[in-house]
Amino acid sequence: MNIQDFFNQNKIIELSFFNFENAITAAYFANQNLEVQKVNKNFKNFFPVLGNVTNAYFPHILEQLGVPSEQIEQFKNEIESKGRVLIPQILIKINNQEKVFSLLSTKTKNKFFPYLNGIQGQFVDRTVEWELRTEREKLFQQSLEDKKLIEEKSLQLENLAKRLAKYLSPQIYKSIFEGKNEVISTHSRKSLTVFFSDIVKFTDLTDTMEPEMLASVINSYLSEMSSIAVKCGGTIDKFIGDAMMVFFGDPETEGETNDALKCIEMAIAMQTRVKELQKHWKQLGAKNGLQVRMGISNGYCTVGNFGSDLRLDYTVLGSPVNLAARLQALALEDTILIDQNTKNLIENDVITEYYKNIQPKGFSRPLETFTVKDFNSSVHIEKRKKLYHKGKRVEINVIDSSDIRAAIEELKRIQKEFETNHIEK
Repeated sequence: MNIQDFFNQNKIIELSFFNFENAITAAYFANQNLEVQKVNKNFKNFFPVLGNVTNAYFPHILEQLGVPSEQIEQFKNEIESKGRVLIPQILIKINNQEKVFSLLSTKTKNKFFPYLNGIQGQFVDRTVEWELRTEREKLFQQSLEDKKLIEEKSLQLENLAKRLAKYLSPQIYKSIFEGKNEVISTHSRKSLTVFFSDIVKFTDLTDTMEPEMLASVINSYLSEMSSIAVKCGGTIDKFIGDAMMVFFGDPETEGETNDALKCIEMAIAMQTRVKELQKHWKQLGAKNGLQVRMGISNGYCTVGNFGSDLRLDYTVLGSPVNLAARLQALALEDTILIDQNTKNLIENDVITEYYKNIQPKGFSRPLETFTVKDFNSSVHIEKRKKLYHKGKRVEINVIDSSDIRAAIEELKRIQKEFETNHIEK
């Protein structure tokens, strides 16, 4: 007689199932033929549609619950081959509500009670967990989409900012995009040095050149002059055809003397650059090259936003502006004409020469004017950066100074080509 004969089979099964009886999962015990012998209370609560499942074939129960045939086959195969199975996600519709369960099952063995040899398993309700996971995945996906949208908008803003930069003076651009609203939203009275320049006989140039060639020459000229103005700290106010207006002293200033000296340095640098590019402009179609005249004045101006609700200009108003424009119109070609106020500020550092007394339109009395020669200091002159070099055998002229690194790389490529093609090995 075996030990199992001394015990009631149903009582033993109930005792072995005791730990699952009050579990929060839907637990079951089936014999080796996969026939259900025992289920706990939650099994009945989870799946009321099943009714009494005692002795029911467990795969049939799964089929009745609507479990896909692929998962039923997985259950049977893995229980048989591995002795255990874990299906992490089973979708079961209960009372028209779709729920998510995971199914864990394993073979049981007992050498004393053979009728305990079978399969014990449980359904775990993962509905809330999967809902949270799905929500988290949605949020994560949304965050990725939001990030992509932000990157796209940032790129659009960056491209817009780059385009706007071409229409604004760097100082004004910086003030706007750094949020320094006080710089551009108020009107103030400041001591400024104002510069005007234009090309002599520009109308004749426009009448004799093809539009494309004229555009190439003028864009080259204005690009080079603008680059010099920015490097010298000037605020580019506007272009009027071939004419250019720049002022020093707003929105950044180093004091009226230094502002005036920077303006003079800019004008001289422009003169030098115009001479360097004559050959290039002639090749572009300006047969006689370009001759430029310049006027500079100093005094108190009103600076700020002027215009309408539809369009504003950040500009300066005042007699120094009018005077600089008049001086530029009266200057001889390739000269810089300045007023007395500017001369007084720069006379310790710059060589000037009396030109003549003039009475510009709109001014009540004659004014002394002076031409600018150069700075006194040879050290100052030698520090100037040159974009043109003429040696005994080579003449180099950087015709586009907007990207010096690119120009250097181009020179390196030329050097390499010359070494390859012209030096005997």
